[in-house]
Amino acid sequence: MTRPGIRRAALLVTGLTAVSTLFGFVRDVVIAAVFGAGAELDAYLVAQGLMNIVLGLIAYAMARAAIPVTSREAAEEKDGCRGHPGFNTALTVTMIVLGVGGVVMSIFVGPVTAVIAPGFDGAQAETTESLTRIVLIATVLIAGTDLLASLSQSHGRVVWSALQGVPFNIIMIGAAGLFGPTYGIAALAVGFVVGSAARLLLQLPPLFSLGTRVRPQLDLRDPGFREMARLMPPMLVGSAIGNINTLVDRAVGSTLEEGAITALSYGWRLVNLPETLIIASLLVPLYPALSASSTNIAEVRRLVGRGLAVAVSVLTPLCVVMIIAAEPLAEVAFGRGAFSGDDITSTATALAWYTPALLALGCRQVVVSTSYALGDARAPVVVSVIAMVINVVGDIMLAPIMGIAGIALATTASLGFAALANGWLLHSRHRGLDLLPTVALVARALGLAVVAGAAGVLVRAAVEDQSAIVVSGAVALAVLGVYLVGLVLLRAPERLLALDMVKSVVRRGQRG
Repeated sequence: MTRPGIRRAALLVTGLTAVSTLFGFVRDVVIAAVFGAGAELDAYLVAQGLMNIVLGLIAYAMARAAIPVTSREAAEEKDGCRGHPGFNTALTVTMIVLGVGGVVMSIFVGPVTAVIAPGFDGAQAETTESLTRIVLIATVLIAGTDLLASLSQSHGRVVWSALQGVPFNIIMIGAAGLFGPTYGIAALAVGFVVGSAARLLLQLPPLFSLGTRVRPQLDLRDPGFREMARLMPPMLVGSAIGNINTLVDRAVGSTLEEGAITALSYGWRLVNLPETLIIASLLVPLYPALSASSTNIAEVRRLVGRGLAVAVSVLTPLCVVMIIAAEPLAEVAFGRGAFSGDDITSTATALAWYTPALLALGCRQVVVSTSYALGDARAPVVVSVIAMVINVVGDIMLAPIMGIAGIALATTASLGFAALANGWLLHSRHRGLDLLPTVALVARALGLAVVAGAAGVLVRAAVEDQSAIVVSGAVALAVLGVYLVGLVLLRAPERLLALDMVKSVVRRGQRG
């Protein structure tokens, strides 16, 4: 694929991912309205975590490992797709491992639940076990989806894989809204399986159009499969770290009040939403440029500085708004139906303590992507392992003292460490980060955050009696306005960068 083609594909994927993310947010809103933040929804979320133990064994890592091999094979094809024997073996091995893993997990789901959710009582534990047995069916469906999507992407077909979240979320919305009131939380588990099947079916059209023949095969000596197997370990570590963090968060959350796991999950969704919709879109032009400039370290430093300036300038005032207006934002997002006032308060607590992690995520995304572009995949993995330990220890130490806030704070601390450590390693190992301009950027952002935050607090006090949406909007206008004026008065170099990045995205989209 040519560089302009890569840019167009990146823009397309970003746009379709944003659409899927919005559908996912609507799904969460509907689920919250039907079930509230209580024992049943906590049980469902833990069941999903148990399923991810099986899924994380091989599926995600195998899909990632398959892309370099199948992409190279696709580039060598002259007369259409001749098939990919190594991929066929990888798919077959994955299905066997996940099938066996699912059966074993179903047999031992009781003891595993007792370990993963030690705070659940008899009835809630039984609900978790029954839901787990249902959602385990989806493991082979999700694994097949990920692998088939990776094969399509290797041939430059990205639309169908980027769209897979749309039918899944629509089905989940229907399962919650139409069947949830009658059949209870089991409707969500069944909807999860049906939605996963829809995601899988959506990966078939591009393979049919390519003429790609996927068939069962078990040739463990195939060179392509052996290369995929060698690529798997670091990717498996990355997948396992994410699963372990989520599992520990939910295990510790199970020892708190009912609905704590749901509040944490929904608080994180509110943090993750702007990161996906805003930062991923603004930084799309950065990634192809980093890869193209990997041998020119001066240009890499310039691009990293530009990316960090965008992330810090956009996310800092947004974080201030989310902290000050956490409760009205939670009410606007989820405050309807069975989602009670106490549920809103718990979600707002999680949101407020999670929010600084948004800034860390944005900065980490820039520096880690740069490390990968420079061929350094080891350092980010090592940092992720240390960050995982910080999160686990923080959960265990802080949750008994601070409750929901403690678990959220542990996550924020681990992500903050990851952003700082990856930035330092990028500077010390590759000279890919200018330290002094970066420190100055962060110092300006923190100073302006204090001033803008004070304005936001005053405005919130003035409109406290208004509706949640009015309070949220007023705080946002005050904070963003003061922050922008501050950038202009300081003549900060980053004051026009976000606008430039948006214009760049629009121009590339028009050319595509």
